[in-house]
Amino acid sequence: MIADARLRRMVRRRPLGVDVAAALNLVASLLKYLSAAFLLPTAFALAYRESPWPFLGAAAITLAVALAVERATRGHQQVGVREGFLVVSLTWLGAAAVGALPYLLSGEDQLAHPLDAYFEAMSGFTTTGATVLTDIHAVPRSLLMWRQFTQWLGGMGIIVLALAVLPRLRVGGRQLFESEAPGPEIEPFAASIRDTARRLWLLYVALTAAQITILTLFAVFGVDEAMTFFDAVAHTFATMPTGGFSPQARSLEGFAAATQWVVVAFMALAGANFAVLYAALVRRRTHAVTREEELRLYVVLLALGSAVVAIDIAAADIVSGEAAIRHGAFQAVSMMTTTGFASADFVTWPVLAAAVLVGLMFIGGSAGSTAGSVKVVRHLMIGRILRRELDQTVHPESVEPIRLNRAVVDERTTRAVIAFVLLYVGLFVAGTLAILVDSAVVGIAVTPFDAIAAAATTLGNVGPGFGFAGPMGSFAPFNEASKITMIMLMWLGRLEIIPVAVLFTARYWRV
Repeated sequence: MIADARLRRMVRRRPLGVDVAAALNLVASLLKYLSAAFLLPTAFALAYRESPWPFLGAAAITLAVALAVERATRGHQQVGVREGFLVVSLTWLGAAAVGALPYLLSGEDQLAHPLDAYFEAMSGFTTTGATVLTDIHAVPRSLLMWRQFTQWLGGMGIIVLALAVLPRLRVGGRQLFESEAPGPEIEPFAASIRDTARRLWLLYVALTAAQITILTLFAVFGVDEAMTFFDAVAHTFATMPTGGFSPQARSLEGFAAATQWVVVAFMALAGANFAVLYAALVRRRTHAVTREEELRLYVVLLALGSAVVAIDIAAADIVSGEAAIRHGAFQAVSMMTTTGFASADFVTWPVLAAAVLVGLMFIGGSAGSTAGSVKVVRHLMIGRILRRELDQTVHPESVEPIRLNRAVVDERTTRAVIAFVLLYVGLFVAGTLAILVDSAVVGIAVTPFDAIAAAATTLGNVGPGFGFAGPMGSFAPFNEASKITMIMLMWLGRLEIIPVAVLFTARYWRV
C-alpha cells in the first residue's frame, strides 16, 4: 500500500503527455547562460571605441526574460525523451531571437526590420551563412564580431555546450545530445554523455585556437598583408562551425593564396567526424581513420568535386595552374562542408562547375561534424540499401544485412535514413516552389535555378546561392514570405528535420 501511494503521488506530480512547463524551464536555463556570450562583442566594442550598449542591453533583456520564465515554471524540471525534442527545437528558435537583439538595438539600418534581424541571427546560429546585409563595411566591427560568434556557438551546438557545463542536464541529457548532434549517430567515446560533449568542445576550441594562431602569424610575418587579428578571429569563428559569414564584402577573395589553403584544410577538418578526429589527433589511434568508411568516401568526394571544378574553370580560361587548383578545391570543399566561403564569384563560372557546386550542397560533411545537409554516411547507406534491393531482386531468398565499418546496421536505422532523405527531398521541393511562387507573385526576378539554389543552401545550411543571392550578393531582395520560408528551412536543416517534425504529429502530444 505504501508503494501504491508513492506511485499515485508520482503520477500526480508528473503531467501526462508532454510536460511543456519543464521544457520551457530548461530552455530558459539555456538562454540564461547564453546571455554571457554578449561579453565577447562588448569587449570588441570597447576595444574599437564603439557603443557596447546594444550587447549590454541584449544581455539584460535575455537574462530578465529567462529568469522570469524559470521562475514561472519552477517545480517542472524533469526532462524526458519527449520533452527533449521540444527543448531542442525551442532553444534554436529562442537563440535566434536572442541573437537578433543586438542587431535591433544597434540602430543598423540594414537590420532594422525584425524579420531581417531574425534571418541574420538564425543564419548565424544554424551556421548557414546566408546574409541580408548589402553593405558589410558599414556595419560596426563589434556587431560583425557578434555575427561571427553566433556561428561559432551554433557550430558544435548550444545543447552540447550546455551538456558539457551544466550538471543539471544529466537528466534527459542523452536525448538532448542525440537530437542536437548532426548526423544519424555519434558514438560516445567517454563513459558519460557529459564527458563526451566536453571532449568534443575541447577539440573544437583547440582547432579554433590553432587556426587563429596560424592566420595571425600570417599577418605578423607578412605572408598575407590583407590579414589582421580581427579577420583571423572572425574567419576562424566561421570556418570551424562551417558557417560562412565573413566581415569582408567579397568573402576570402582578397586574401593571399596561403590563407585560402589554410582555410581549405580547416574546412575539411570541420566537415569530418569529430569523434574520429578526437581518436586520431588526441588518442593517436590512426586505425580509427583508416577503418572509417564514411571518412574515406568523404575524402574521395572532396577530391573528385575539387578536380571537376578545377578542370572546368581552367578549360574555360577563367584561371589556370595553381589558381585553378586552389579555387576549385576551395569552392568544392566550401560547398560540400556547407561552409559557404568564396574565393571567387562562382556565379560567373561555367554551367558544369555551378551544377557540381549545387550538387555538393546535397552531400554535406560527415556525421558528427559541424557540417549540415544530408551527410556522407546517409549517402553511403542509401547506396548500400539500393544495391541490396537490386541483389534481392535477382536472388529473392538471400539475406543481406547492411554493414557499415564491418558492423551490421539494424533495420530501424536503415528505415530512419530512408525517412530522413525522403523528408529532406520533400522539404527541398516545397521550399523551392514556395520561393519561386512568392517571387513570381511580387515580381522579383528569380529563376528556377536560383530558387533551387536558395532552398538547397538554406536547408543544407550552406550559405550562398546563385543570382543576386550569390557569394558576393545578398538575400535582402527576397520577399518577406520567402525569407520566412528560408528561416524555417535553416531551422529544420540544422536540427536534422526529425526532432522538429515529431512536434507536428498528434501522437507526440498524446498520453
